[in-house]
Amino acid sequence: MWFHDHILTMVMFFPLAGALLLLFLPKDSKDLIRVLANVIGFIGFLISLPLVMWFDADQADFQFVEKADWIPSIGASYALGIDGISLLLILLTTVLGFLSILCSWSSIEERLKEFYVFMLVLQTGMLGVFMAMDFFLFYVFWEVMLVPMYFLIGIWGGPRKLYAAIKFFLYTLVGSVLMLLGILFLYFYNHGQTGVYTFDIPALSAMTIPLNAQLWVFLAFFVGFAIKVPMFPFHTWLPDAHVEAPTAGSVILAGVLLKMGTYGFLRFSLPMLPDAASDPRVVTFMVTLSLIGIIYGALVSLMQKDWKKLVAYSSVSHLGFCTLGIFVLNPNGIAGSILQQINHGISTGALFLIVGIIYERRHTREIAEFGGLSTIMPVYATLFLIIAMSSLGLPTLNGFIGEFVILQGTFEENKVWAAIGVTGIVLGAAYLLWLYQRTMFGTLDNPKNKTLKDVNFREAMTLIPLIVWAFWIGLYPKPFFRILEKPVEKIVQRVRPDYYATHPVVNARRGSDAAAIAARQTPAAGAAAGGTAPHE
Repeated sequence: MWFHDHILTMVMFFPLAGALLLLFLPKDSKDLIRVLANVIGFIGFLISLPLVMWFDADQADFQFVEKADWIPSIGASYALGIDGISLLLILLTTVLGFLSILCSWSSIEERLKEFYVFMLVLQTGMLGVFMAMDFFLFYVFWEVMLVPMYFLIGIWGGPRKLYAAIKFFLYTLVGSVLMLLGILFLYFYNHGQTGVYTFDIPALSAMTIPLNAQLWVFLAFFVGFAIKVPMFPFHTWLPDAHVEAPTAGSVILAGVLLKMGTYGFLRFSLPMLPDAASDPRVVTFMVTLSLIGIIYGALVSLMQKDWKKLVAYSSVSHLGFCTLGIFVLNPNGIAGSILQQINHGISTGALFLIVGIIYERRHTREIAEFGGLSTIMPVYATLFLIIAMSSLGLPTLNGFIGEFVILQGTFEENKVWAAIGVTGIVLGAAYLLWLYQRTMFGTLDNPKNKTLKDVNFREAMTLIPLIVWAFWIGLYPKPFFRILEKPVEKIVQRVRPDYYATHPVVNARRGSDAAAIAARQTPAAGAAAGGTAPHE
């Protein structure tokens, strides 16, 4: 049916259509604007749910593919498609997109219509990045999301909002220009090999490129993606952007925008440049930067006096784990990295919501201003505790399984790397427990805090879906790993063709999985695999 065949277009452009609808509303109708923006955000999430129901986890190729000529003179097409990696990131985008709109109900008063328009346009840009199967289209969406984020920080941010917005814009722009050079090299190199001008991502991924050329393109992509993650030492724009951005901007920035960098490594750097990505020099370089980011981000978080800046630096540490998992180049590392990206979006997005709730009441983020809040805000303290435990990796919550699988994959490649990574987990527990103890426990000395109200229903509803998702992943992660199995296997086979042949345990598991799938498909296959065909 039409909806099934064009579901990606529907999911991607629905927020943009909603933004256009908001433009026709009178700017003074604030209640109507708020209600309609939240309805649009919620429907956008609902529209994305059929992707989960219709997604075939046993298929390695892109699904829900839509393709049409766009600019044939340069070989650019309107091509969309998703795999398991894209699917999880799209769901994260639609969930956090709605919750970030909901959390802004009472915190945004000025230029309300423009705020929601930019939030919805930003969502379309991020969804386009995760769906694009054409490099030209991907780059358009990559740049489109830059503009609304710039205005969200620059208009509705804090006292140093212009500085933070310009810094964010310039950093990202530099990375984008270098990434464009890499894209153009692949574009013209493919023409030299095939005589065809195309930006088609699967076609460009199938090319064979000399190692030296791969290394230069990898470097161009590395700068663009590392700035977006951000990896050490390209992280300096992030704390400023987070501190000055409104709560909704911080939630979407930490929850989704940063994942565009790690997604770029997984979608382009590894499959398109496998020899460069697996070069020992590159692996050592990337792992070293990741480990430095893990330790540095955690140590700097321990020294913060600003609540929001602490959470911002924790992102540098957590995303260090994500890039570490990617560049150990084995199934556990990569699958754990992708799941940890989802976990980071859930936990850190929720932490920024927690900060936003208290900032809306006190208009300060200084940790020293608080203490003993659990006595007057018990529900808030309980929600904060669960989210903090999720972020630090407590078993039964989402953070544990992601970090555990990443470290399992890292240990397989290098025990020293894994040992250094564990240090980051210990430090992460230290700064989060320190933050919780300083703000929630102790005596309620500050008179300004004695009249604070606990969370209301709307505020609780921005946090509870994320907490439920955190428990789901922590207690039953199997469906998520099942979705990731085929795309991860495809990446590993591309970057390390001999991996499965030289790892008998993994190979045996793949064999049994294949037999199980065959048994489900045909009775004869089940009997051949050692099963019993059903009686007729």
